[in-house]
Amino acid sequence: MANTLSKIEVVGEYKQLQIKEFTENGRNFRRVLTPDMTLAKDEHQEVKDKAEAEWTDEVKSAWADFLKE
Repeated sequence: MANTLSKIEVVGEYKQLQIKEFTENGRNFRRVLTPDMTLAKDEHQEVKDKAEAEWTDEVKSAWADFLKE
């Protein structure tokens, strides 16, 4: 992945991951990952580790229920 990881924040009861990165030209890039997402193979390892720790089966189930509502 070409972007440099700056920060990972865990937000809310559904443990969304807010990712802050710097692009190759030095600009900020932000994105949000939710528990129903499949992470890319080239995702930062720190993001993968955080998702694995935070996105328990309970969190994934609660997120799925929230999306149904």
